[in-house]
Amino acid sequence: MTERALFQGVMETAATPIVILSKTFTVHYLNPEAEALWGVSSSQMQGTSFYANIWQGDLGDITPETLTEVLAGTLKRGLGTRIQHSDGSERTILWNIGLAGESDLVLVGMDVTGYHRAEEALREREARMSSIIATAPDAIVTIDESGLIQSFSQAAEVMFGYPAGEVVGRNISLLMPSPHREQHDSYLDRYLKTQERHIIGIGRKIEAQHKDGTVFPVELAVGEVGAGSSRIFTGFIRDLSARVQMEEELRQAQKMEAIGQLTGGVAHDFNNILTVIGGNLELLESKVTTDLQHELVAEAQEATQLGATLSHRLLAFGRRQPLSPKPLDLSALVAGMADLLQRTLGHAITVVSRLQANLPLTIADPGQIENALLNLAINARDAMPNGGTLILETGVAYLDQDYVALHPHMQTGGYVTLFVTDNGTGMSPEVKAQAFDPFFTTKGPGRGTGLGLSSVYGLVKQSGGNIQLYSEPGLGTTIKIYLPPADVVESPKEEARSVLSAPPTGATVLVVEDDPRVRKVSMRRISEMGYRVLEADRAVRAIEILEGEPRVDILFTDVMMPGGLSGLDLALMVRQRWPRTKILLTSGYADPSVKGKSDLPWISKPYNTRQLAKILRDLLG
Repeated sequence: MTERALFQGVMETAATPIVILSKTFTVHYLNPEAEALWGVSSSQMQGTSFYANIWQGDLGDITPETLTEVLAGTLKRGLGTRIQHSDGSERTILWNIGLAGESDLVLVGMDVTGYHRAEEALREREARMSSIIATAPDAIVTIDESGLIQSFSQAAEVMFGYPAGEVVGRNISLLMPSPHREQHDSYLDRYLKTQERHIIGIGRKIEAQHKDGTVFPVELAVGEVGAGSSRIFTGFIRDLSARVQMEEELRQAQKMEAIGQLTGGVAHDFNNILTVIGGNLELLESKVTTDLQHELVAEAQEATQLGATLSHRLLAFGRRQPLSPKPLDLSALVAGMADLLQRTLGHAITVVSRLQANLPLTIADPGQIENALLNLAINARDAMPNGGTLILETGVAYLDQDYVALHPHMQTGGYVTLFVTDNGTGMSPEVKAQAFDPFFTTKGPGRGTGLGLSSVYGLVKQSGGNIQLYSEPGLGTTIKIYLPPADVVESPKEEARSVLSAPPTGATVLVVEDDPRVRKVSMRRISEMGYRVLEADRAVRAIEILEGEPRVDILFTDVMMPGGLSGLDLALMVRQRWPRTKILLTSGYADPSVKGKSDLPWISKPYNTRQLAKILRDLLG
């Protein structure tokens, strides 16, 4: 076979388009695949310009300059073009170009349209999936068969407190508390060996661990997919902290309701018995003749009166006491009781009144509110055996959706408030959990019935309000009472649009809060305002962040913090070391001044987004 015959056979049977050009870029030859590509014959094109007569579409990498380089001896590979096919479709062709002999150019193409379309579809799917993962409210984490994290969504970064770059490549057990942290690899290994499913494809409630060490409840569902000879596991994680809090609130409310029904019924029957006893004692009193008999009857009548008082408190807790509600100015009532409370508590305790003028009226029983205030003051006195300060504060609070999400029995809107704060011994978490239960008391025998706080709880609930307790051992206690107003309290007036406008570019707020749920809500609010947000669960961690950050504009810290360094201590340290950083305190207590610090800006919990936005903007001037 001659070389010409061999050349002709190769060209005619080649499954790819082949073009031969002269050194002046005129067409010498098109093989059948090239003819079909452009819809022309080789004989028609011979001697015509390659660029002028054949080319339709995007030249891409094949330019006269490129062909000149090939003529100089440089082989070109993988040059991309987009060509209009004779059937009207657009094709993507990759070309290799070299010399044929000494002066001719040979272009050999490969149709990669299918591959190109597949790559585009893959990129589109990846972009779509990335968008879903980035916006999904639940955390999404993928791991390989070794338990190493392969991807970590933005929601996962927020939920666990780690940036993705810090955890990718590390074992997923990093996000688990003990003992699951130590046992996770054995769980995974057992599944890979036995295929025995415990979590795969099943939603399951477990515990997870935040970067700061906080353990919180989550719901985990795991999917599995084969990737060649290996497997990839995808975990969908939902934070259940808010739901658990709501369930706990509901259980507590149901418990209190059940106990209230029981005690209310007992008190009702007890009152009937006391009525009979008291009536008979009155009849008997007129019949006795000796001093001893008169003394015995008097003691019995006194005991009957004490029993009636006890019954009254039980009815108050059970929300069955007869009330005489009327429009009430809470500030005026507290002002009228201030002198009485000061005399009752003694000179070792200073009573401070902070009463809002022109307070909206609330509908309540004045006598019962006075009795509740007296109960709270006596409890505060007992918590301050060496003296202290009692702050009585009235005002208006507008409860928003974030508050109602944690207290589902409440409704959004304005409430008239009464805050009672002491700087006494405070309560442990165990004591706080039972503080409103009837007959629970930390006082010694004979010093209390345990019905003081429970009767206040019942009164507030019966009046359509809510009561909250904030307390820390050694730091004091605040009781917050929210009562519905007689008329609708309007939401805070709309501030100028500039209040909620974007903050200065790059403005950074460091949120320091030990309660992970409160911290998460605060960070979300501030981030949505446009600030860059950093977080710390305690003062020591906040100092580490401040030392590593070039600029923090505002330190937003809770007053009460664990770890031996309070929010006030942190604020004073920041004021000295980073004087350009503005400071904003927050507290569930009535006022940080109860701790002797009144010169720092602060916002009381609960607060709404508009209040927080305004004070942040004010701090930045």
